[in-house]
Amino acid sequence: MAVRAVRGAVQLEQDEPGHMDEQVSELLTAILERNGLIADDLISVWFTATPDLHSDFPAAAARRLGITDVPLICAQEMDVTGAMPRVVRILAHIESSLDRAEITHVYLGAAATLRKDIAQ
Repeated sequence: MAVRAVRGAVQLEQDEPGHMDEQVSELLTAILERNGLIADDLISVWFTATPDLHSDFPAAAARRLGITDVPLICAQEMDVTGAMPRVVRILAHIESSLDRAEITHVYLGAAATLRKDIAQ
């Protein structure tokens, strides 16, 4: 087993706790499913949110999915002029037998334009 990292992002339509929970849960679930992972494969997960999101912690969605024994942390993205608004990003450290090139990074909806080079 190797330690790998997998990325993902989603743009929210609004800054509302229920919507954030729904979208972040969908993103995290897609990351796990597309890479054949289960919660036990997670080492840690970083969540970042753009400065215009402040209604809830993105990591709360992971806890509600039952990911309760994995270290999670939330941080704020840099406030860069012209950056896509209302974006939550995930950087998950995982244990996996996948080669680095086999990792599927997940960018949902409009966030797919952020990383066309790695979004699948």
